[in-house]
Amino acid sequence: MSSHINKPAPAEPAAEASKPLKDNLGQHACQSRCSEAPCHGLQAQLDVEPSEEFEQLERHGLLSEISRRRFIQASSALAASIAFGMPSEAAAQETMQTGSVTLKINGQPQTLSLDPRTSLLDALREHMKLTGTKKGCDHGQCGACTVLIDGRRVNSCLTLAFAAEGAEITTIEGLARTSDPQTIEELSSVQAAFLIQDGYQCGYCTPGQIISATATIAEQQKGELSIVSWHSGQHHRPELTDEEIRERMSGNICRCGAYPNIVAAVRAAAKGATL
Repeated sequence: MSSHINKPAPAEPAAEASKPLKDNLGQHACQSRCSEAPCHGLQAQLDVEPSEEFEQLERHGLLSEISRRRFIQASSALAASIAFGMPSEAAAQETMQTGSVTLKINGQPQTLSLDPRTSLLDALREHMKLTGTKKGCDHGQCGACTVLIDGRRVNSCLTLAFAAEGAEITTIEGLARTSDPQTIEELSSVQAAFLIQDGYQCGYCTPGQIISATATIAEQQKGELSIVSWHSGQHHRPELTDEEIRERMSGNICRCGAYPNIVAAVRAAAKGATL
């Protein structure tokens, strides 16, 4: 008996392994809405097979692995297709959903067609042209956008316009005793006090300060307490001291630093305020 053992012939490499790796990630990306030249250029670059690299992969049996170069190329093609395939701002606005909302501003109802995401601040300024309410930080931190909703002060930049439907909304334009005040007597007591006490400098934060001061005086007249009231032991109709005023007005920032005159204005208005 012959001791020679025939070794099995090496198996032919699979048909798939003999072919260059087809990375159709870039091809799929370019089948999107993108039709611009940069995307076609990247696809053409992907179609050029780096022969030496694939020969090495085939030699080591690594054709099933995606090379780093091919991965970067495919990722770039995908990113380009997404960038060039994004709808324009005008197209996005055309497909934007809007709804009807009726807001009662300073006693006057007005119906608007708004994106449901619209803030009360943007509705007032951009759609109703009531620009007295200011956009400061747009994060509810400065108080420049303060308005009254059913007598309570709120930051309109953090309030959706649709959430305020059905409520009584008062802005700085609605505080005066007349719709077009010509004299100081026609202003509200708080507005007049800010003028007399010079409670402003640049004036940007002043509408929010006046609205907040109006609410502060009303809250104190109703006997509502602050943390200063608890610390001072005044639990029944606390006196509106300077410390009380500073605490109750602390949500309104004046970058000019007119705080002493603001406190004086609130104090003066409170002495003549009645419910």
